[in-house]
Amino acid sequence: MRFLWITGVAVVLDQLTKWWVLQSMALGESVPVLGSFFRLTYIHNPGAVFGLRLGNPSLHLALALVALLVVGGLLWRLSSEDRRAAMGLSLVLGGAIGNIIDRVRFGVVIDFLDFGVGGARWWVFNLSDACVSVGTVILIFVFGIASKNRETKNSAQS
Repeated sequence: MRFLWITGVAVVLDQLTKWWVLQSMALGESVPVLGSFFRLTYIHNPGAVFGLRLGNPSLHLALALVALLVVGGLLWRLSSEDRRAAMGLSLVLGGAIGNIIDRVRFGVVIDFLDFGVGGARWWVFNLSDACVSVGTVILIFVFGIASKNRETKNSAQS
């Protein structure tokens, strides 16, 4: 639980950047930052990650709340030695909270980070999405190493 500060920082930074976008940009506006490679493009995402629509907004909120409870439960049950896993889960938790705040306040998620080259663009996303993605990569790495270590240990004992 000592890594919950990561969750707090993720939520605060996410909400501050979204507040800035709401104050300084019009919906649909796109501002080049690094030419066409990186732009700030303010959009509303009524769907899930990458704009996927799994049903109505209430379903998206319900799924996000279930995910929040699952990640929170995993973090709560994690042993104090699993620092990297705690960091990954804390990032995922912060990202989930940031997007849930948007869904409750606005009924949509505020997205604005826009990367790509020419017409080949990645989906527009926000800092919460980045936290969830980075946290997930950390968890895959941590649990992948743990699984590999178990396999090596089991084959050494055989």
